[in-house]
Amino acid sequence: MSLSYPPLLILGLLVAAALIVGAVRAARRRSAALVAAGVSAADRRNNDLGLWLSVSGVVLLAVAVAGPAAALPVGRSAGTVILAMDVSNSMTADDLIPSRLAAAQQAALSFIDAQPDSVDIGVVGFDQGALTTSQPSADRAAAKTAVQSLRTAGGTSLASAILGSLSAITGTPVRIGDNGDLPDIGHWSSATIVLFSDGEDQGGSGGSDAVTAAATIAQNAGVHIEAVGIGTADGTTVEIDGYQLHTALNAEQLTAIAQATGGHYLPASDAEQLDDVASTIDLRLTVAKQDVPLAGGFIAVALVLLAVGALLTGIRTGRLV
Repeated sequence: MSLSYPPLLILGLLVAAALIVGAVRAARRRSAALVAAGVSAADRRNNDLGLWLSVSGVVLLAVAVAGPAAALPVGRSAGTVILAMDVSNSMTADDLIPSRLAAAQQAALSFIDAQPDSVDIGVVGFDQGALTTSQPSADRAAAKTAVQSLRTAGGTSLASAILGSLSAITGTPVRIGDNGDLPDIGHWSSATIVLFSDGEDQGGSGGSDAVTAAATIAQNAGVHIEAVGIGTADGTTVEIDGYQLHTALNAEQLTAIAQATGGHYLPASDAEQLDDVASTIDLRLTVAKQDVPLAGGFIAVALVLLAVGALLTGIRTGRLV
C-alpha cells in the first residue's frame, strides 16, 4: 500500500494519539466514579467499548486523509493505435507551412487529443529504419512528447514503418524472412496504424515488394493502416547533403498501402476525419496493475465504527461522549 500524502498520516495519527490519551484519562475518571457507585467491571468494559470503537474510527480517518492506494490488477477494454511518423529528410520540405514534419506533428497531436481513454497510443518514427519512441500506453503526455521530439534524418522506408509499427503492437520484432516468407503474428484487430508520410519510398531495401509484403503481414493480422498524406502533389525542392532534390507527395503509394489493409487514405488537410478511428477498433480485455484509491473504504469503515461507538456510548451513558 502507498500513501499520497504521508505527512497528513503523521498529523492524523498525532491527533488520534491525543484523543486516545484523552480517552484513557476520561475512562479512568469515569471508572473511578462508577466504582464508587458500585457498577460492575463488566458494565464498565461495555461502556468503554463504545469509546474505543470511536477512537478506532478516528484512526482510520487519519489513514484515509493520507490518500492510501494499492496496486491491484484491473481489467480494461482497450485498443491500440500506432502513430507511424515519417522523419526522412524529405519531411523538411516547406510545401506545407512551416514544414511537412511540423504539419504531421500538428495532425498527430490533434489526433491524440481526440482519442478516448479506451485507446492506447504508441509512436514509431521511421526513415530507412524504424524506432519505437513511445510504447503503446494510455499515457497521452508520453505520446505527445514522443511526437514533438521527432527530428528528420535519412531516406524513407515505408516497409520499415509498417514492420516497426507491427513490432510495437505485438511486443516482438516482426521481420520478413530472407527468402520472402511472411511471419504469422496472430490476429490483432484491436490495433490500427496511422501512417503520416509523404509516400516517397527511397531508403528501404526490397523496394515496392517489401512494402507490399509488409502491408500483407498487417492485412493477415487484421491491422488496418490509415494513411495521411503529408505534402503536395506539385512538391518542392529540398537541400540534402549539399544537393537540391525534388520531392512530392506520392498519394498513390499511400492509397495502395491503406486499401490493401482495409484502411483509408486522407490528405493532411482532412486528417481530422481520423479522429473517430477508435470506433473501428475491436477492443480487447487487458489486465494491468493500477493504483486503486482505498480512502473510500477506510472512510466507510471509520464511519461505521464511529456510529456504533456513538450508539453504544449513548445506550450506556445516556450521552454520546
